[in-house]
Amino acid sequence: MKKIVVLAKQVPDTANITGDAMKPDGTVNRSALPAIYNPEDLNALEMGLTIRDELGGEVFVITMGPAKAVEILKHSLYMGADRVFLITDRKFAAADTLATSYVLAEAIKKIGNVDLVLAGRQAIDGDTAQVGPQVAEKIDYNQVTYVSALKEISDDHLIVERDGEVQTEVIKVGFPVLLTVTAEANTPRFPNCRRMLHYFRADLAENFSDDKKELAKENNWIIPTLSMEDLELVEDRCGLKGSPTKVHKIKSITLKGGDLKMYGTETTDIKQLVRDIMKDYVEVN
Repeated sequence: MKKIVVLAKQVPDTANITGDAMKPDGTVNRSALPAIYNPEDLNALEMGLTIRDELGGEVFVITMGPAKAVEILKHSLYMGADRVFLITDRKFAAADTLATSYVLAEAIKKIGNVDLVLAGRQAIDGDTAQVGPQVAEKIDYNQVTYVSALKEISDDHLIVERDGEVQTEVIKVGFPVLLTVTAEANTPRFPNCRRMLHYFRADLAENFSDDKKELAKENNWIIPTLSMEDLELVEDRCGLKGSPTKVHKIKSITLKGGDLKMYGTETTDIKQLVRDIMKDYVEVN
């Protein structure tokens, strides 16, 4: 029986960029983009569910974010997660990877006796790939990053493939361990219809009227939250206060097409093409 924690994040849908996607200061205008489940976190969840289905146990999904992040927690329940937690507090705002990993690490410690932590390789809004490794360091777990395949599942170890820079590595690793997972690792399962019917009413306790709260408790519809106080965190290590990363300069880049020149298929045209390429890209001494 394994206790598995999946780290998830709600991110802007960067695949559907509009003209309002950026603010004048160069930061992302999150309100102008639809919010989605970070894609590789879904691969991490699928891996967690696969391991649980094989070995038994529980899959916890935790996310740090505002109230609207409950949507990805509901999606996690639809897919098969056993328990979910929203880590939310105004004092967590503007956290960089160092502050975020501190909060997530303390949440994992709060859950306690966790055998396996899974996270997507990176989030599509930041692309840093830093949170998973930083969490592993803070909870003192072994880690394997860039996991692209799950080869073997056993009670005392996993065998995974890892995409290295120049080669694929096959690694045998014992528990407890943290893995970061790539999109190549698996295909996330579809939400289960019965679970969708059961959990579509799931929400934060504050959004249920007093006469509905008892029914919500009976059906596990209340999504629990963890605040800075609940986790007994040091305020100076959270949010903006705990974030040493500072943006020095932001530059907006507009890509423009160059001049278009057409070449025929005749020998003279091909020779001219080669001459033009050499003129533009080959330095002649």
